[in-house]
Amino acid sequence: MIWFGGIRPDPAALTQLGAASMAGHIGIEFTEVGDDWIAARMPVGARTHQPFGRLHGGASVALAETVASVGGAMTLDPARHATVGMEINANHIRPVMSGYVTATATAESIGRTTQVWTIRIVDEAGKLVCLSRITLAVIALDGAR
Repeated sequence: MIWFGGIRPDPAALTQLGAASMAGHIGIEFTEVGDDWIAARMPVGARTHQPFGRLHGGASVALAETVASVGGAMTLDPARHATVGMEINANHIRPVMSGYVTATATAESIGRTTQVWTIRIVDEAGKLVCLSRITLAVIALDGAR
């Protein structure tokens, strides 16, 4: 298990963590946590559509970065370190007009200064919507080294 202190994070607490940020505004809700992965879902509707009624690619990227960044942060001592996105890419595979999409971020490499995560976003039928990969920087919080 990759989680700090060997304790699996609580999805409801992770959802609350982002309630007042972008994640909350677009409706991201953490749903599950496994040994080396974390999942969240996001509604597809007016807040996440592009002008033609489809899921906006930027909303998919926001979901991907949110789920992986939170996952990365949960592998670290929260009093000393945090993770921030350094680079993200996304391949948008198929459109979604409504319902929910679910992102599952899996840790590929958990290093001392960087982490790499792969994120698969699927629709309610389990069909691949977006495939993304992110590199996270591990940063020291004020006073930590």
